[in-house]
Formats: sequence, C-alpha cells, structure tokens
Amino acid sequence: MLNRYPLWKYLLILFVIVVGLIYALPNLYPEDPAVQISSARGDATLDDGQLERIRNALGKADIPIERIDTQPNGALIRLASGDDQLKARQIVAGQVNDDYTVALNLAESTPAWLESLGASPMNLGLDLRGGVHFALEVDMDAAIEQRLQVNASAIREALRDARIRYRDTQIDGRTLSFTFASAEDRAKARDVISRQFPDFQYADQAAERGATLAMTLTPKKVQEIQDYAVEQNLTTLRNRVNELGVAEPLVQRQGPNRIVVELPGVQDTAAAKRVVGATANLEFRLAARPDTPDSQTETLPFRNDQQRTARLMRDVIITGENVSSASVGFDQNGRPQVNINLDGTGGTLMNRATRSNIGRSMAVVYIDNKTRTRTVMENGKAVEKRDNYTERGIISLATIQSALGNRFRITGLDSPTEAKELALLLRSGSLAAPIYFVAERTIGPSLGAKNIERGIHSVEIGMLLVVAFMLIRYRAFGLVANLALGINLVLLVAALSLLGATLTLPGIAGIVLTLGMAVDANVLIYERIREELRAKMPIQQAIHAGYERAFTSIFDGNITTLLVAVILFSIGTGPVKGFAVTLSLGILTSMFTAIMVSRAIVNLTIGGKPVKKLWI
Repeated sequence: MLNRYPLWKYLLILFVIVVGLIYALPNLYPEDPAVQISSARGDATLDDGQLERIRNALGKADIPIERIDTQPNGALIRLASGDDQLKARQIVAGQVNDDYTVALNLAESTPAWLESLGASPMNLGLDLRGGVHFALEVDMDAAIEQRLQVNASAIREALRDARIRYRDTQIDGRTLSFTFASAEDRAKARDVISRQFPDFQYADQAAERGATLAMTLTPKKVQEIQDYAVEQNLTTLRNRVNELGVAEPLVQRQGPNRIVVELPGVQDTAAAKRVVGATANLEFRLAARPDTPDSQTETLPFRNDQQRTARLMRDVIITGENVSSASVGFDQNGRPQVNINLDGTGGTLMNRATRSNIGRSMAVVYIDNKTRTRTVMENGKAVEKRDNYTERGIISLATIQSALGNRFRITGLDSPTEAKELALLLRSGSLAAPIYFVAERTIGPSLGAKNIERGIHSVEIGMLLVVAFMLIRYRAFGLVANLALGINLVLLVAALSLLGATLTLPGIAGIVLTLGMAVDANVLIYERIREELRAKMPIQQAIHAGYERAFTSIFDGNITTLLVAVILFSIGTGPVKGFAVTLSLGILTSMFTAIMVSRAIVNLTIGGKPVKKLWI
C-alpha cells in the first residue's frame, strides 16, 4: 500500500527522536553563576571556619547562596543570580589571604538522572562561555643560548676524547668561545670541532693568555633554531592544555615569536597560568670532584633549603626533553615522588654516565624561567619593564648505587600537588625556550551570557520566519514541515552535545543557516507533489512520487554543501571549524527529518486513506 511505513521504521524514527530529546534536555538547565576559590600555589586548603566566614560575609551583603561545593584545593560557591557575581567575588577576596585566587566561574546544573545517562550540555566557546586568553612570547635569545650550551657540552666531551686541553668556555650572544693554552692546541681543536659542528662560522682571536677560538652560529642556523623553538613550544603547550581537559582550546602561532592560547570556560586563571605558563625543566648533573677546575663547575642552592649548596659539573647528562613519560607515586615513607621513564637516547646517556660513576653523587636540578616587572621613568612617563630571570635549585642529591637505565624516580618534592604538576609538565614535553606572558585577558561569564542571549534570539527569529513562510505557502503540509524542523533543531542540539562539539557565535550562525536550509528538501518535495497533482495524478500516488522523485535532487544539493563544510573543517581553525561542524551536523539531521520524519507524519495522518482534496 502506498505511503505506509513498516512498523520497524516508525519505531526507529521514534527511538531517534526520544534519544535526541534526552540528550538535548541538559541544555535547558543553564549553568549556575559561581565564584571559584582555588589555591594560588596548588597545595592550600579551605577549612570549615573559613567557609563559614565567607558564608556570613555574603549573607550580610544580602547575596543569596545556592550551595557551596568543596574541592581538593578550594571551593565553588554557587549563586542565585549572575548580577551578584562581581560583588560576591570582591567580598570573598577580602575573606581569604594571598594563598588563594578568587575567580568568576560557571557551574553545571544538569540533573543527576541525565548525568547517569551520560547526557551533558553543549560545550560553549570562549565568546559564549567566557574564559581566558593568553598571549605568550618565546624568548628567542634564550633559545639560542640553550642550544649553544648544549653544543658547548658536546664540544667539551669531544675535546676530552681527543685529549685537547682547554681553559675556559664563554657564550656571548650567538658566539661560543673556547680558550686554549696555545695556538697549536687551538688549531687541533678547530680541526676536531669543525668536522662535527658545521653550523658555525669559525674565527681565531687573540687572548691575554693563550689563544681563543670563536664560533658564531650562521644566520640560517639561527633562524632554524628560532622556528624550532616556537613549533616545539606550540606542541608542548597543546599537550599541557589537553592535560587540563579544556574543551576545544585554541593554541596557535601569532607572528614570528608569539603564541596565543584560549581556554573556553576557564575562569580560574591562576591554575591555568600555573600549568600553561610553567617553564620548568630538569637537568641531571654529576656532583663535582674536589679536584675539578672551577671553570667546569657551578655551585647551586637546594630548592627547599637555600642555605645548603652543592658544587656540580656544568656538563648536563640529560634534560627533561629525554623524558618519555612521568607519573606520581609515593616512597616507603609516604612522601611524593615522580616516576620517570626515559626515551632510548636518554636511557643510553644515563646508563653511560652512571655506569662509570658508581659511588659518586648525582643531582636533579629544577630550572624555572620567570619574569619580574618593574616601573621606570622614561621621558617623564612611567613605563613597565620586564626582566627575565632563571631560578635553578637542586631537588635531590643522591649517591649512585648502581648503573641507571630508562627508569628511575625523583624524590625531594614539597607536596603531592608539586609532584603532580611536575609529572604533567614532563609528560607534555619540555619547552625548547622560555615563554613569558605579554597579555592576559579574561572574558567573564556575563559577557558570554549576552552573546548567548543574542544567539538564541537570532535562532528564534530565523525559525519564526521559516515557520511563517511554510504555513502560508503550503498550509497543512507546511505544518508537517515545521514539526520536522522543530525535531531537526532538537536532534542537532543533541548531536552537538553528544559529540562534545564546542558552540561559538559562528556555530550559532551555522544553526541559523541550517534552519533555513532544512526546509529546502520539503520545498522540493512539495513542489513535486504539486506538479504531479496538476498532471491529474491521484493524491496518494502524487505524494509517493513527490518523496521518491525529489530525493535525487535533495541528495545532490546537500552532499555538495556537506563537502564544502568538510573542506572548511579541514583547513579552518577556531571559529571556522565551529561553523563547519554545526553546518555538517545540520545537513545530516535535516536530511533525516525532512525526508523520513516528515514522511512518517504524512503517512500516519493520511497515508493509505481516501483523500479528496490536499491542502498544499
């Protein structure tokens, strides 16, 4: 019989609609405005007394509290209104000390029964949910200096292997200089070094005592080092952001030496800054012997006790770049430690260094590049100057009991939080050069709420115009198309929520475009039905022919648009990808609703029944 679906097809359509409703429902529960209290260091905790003082202070200011959720290193205060957020933030900040950071946040309010089904609202982008925007600058001079230090260590080893004595090593800008006892030693050294290090321009220089060989990096090599530093830092920052679990973050290069990081939904800038901007790295060095020349050693303090120092070799065995994985654990005394796995090169170097130095001490050096800002007067105006500096401290100094390989552990850490963050930084990879924050912007949830309100209004207006047009143009069949359009919107929202896609303002534009395009298929079907009716075809046959014969045109039109959306997604970034995702999903859901759902409605209402006149 014409225009009748088998039972399984009706059940399939009903199942898809019900699932779509369930997974679209969480988006009807708006996030609660909240104030986030978190430890600035990562290891401080709030006690009941502090929370009670905060509750009383907010009560005196007539700011209603929904509830307070305690967290491992802070608390989340849910408020009844977004208008109270800024006021509450100021009050809470006055109740805690500098060990805590107070930030605006949004907290999910999805019912427990929906969460048990894995249903959650759509992820919102930076422009809708708010978040943090960082601009970081890569220290190119430090990148070159670090590469020269690595080369200096390798050259010293090559000279020792060749039994050529040297007196001193200096790094000045892009130049690495070695001083030798005589010009004859310098000539031998130049012959050895130039074969292994072709990226230098060599020059002989006079010295007060002895002879100096100056090696300057070529411009091509300098550019290569700088490009590598930015690209490696990009990779490392992406890994760190992924460890934070932020949905759809943006990490991209900007200009020759800058990187932009956007973290939607993150209002706790202290935690984000501590992980993203951390420049920590590790160096493993042998302790110096008593008879080692001062030029080959360096005295460093212990990180947790500045009064204690140790004299170490300048040569580095391995750095954090050789770490392939890192995890947190505890020693037999319950103190935190980091378990380290090295890559093949790191394991070989570590084994070689420890195998011949059993009984000698080895230090783990923690290196952190920092920035301090000072205000100076220039031309009568106060100008902020940024000074970059490096802190080096010994985490542990232990005696080598046996040859080490690819696995060992680091102890001497202050807290489990510090061990966790160190393991995270080592897992995500070390930075090829220090990075410094040059700009920081927080987009508050209130601004995101305004953007969401405008986006919803645009969807409502677009949908109302389409609904009105279809009702006026196609009457009863227009009502069928509008029902299918509403189901299409529900399914699209459910698909975005299920896939964890991030909705941005361009994504909302994609939804509005989808609503307009969704009825195109119905227009083609209905116009085809009209043509068949004008050709005096029976009503049931005309409906059947309209759906069957319009399918090819509908498929061709949508597949070309889908291909364009796929191309946009593959070559686009950030907002362009968000637009492409919503457009692609919208095409798929509109094909389903316009062809199957609308036809199911028509089949259930008039399919197989005698119809004298068709309102279309």
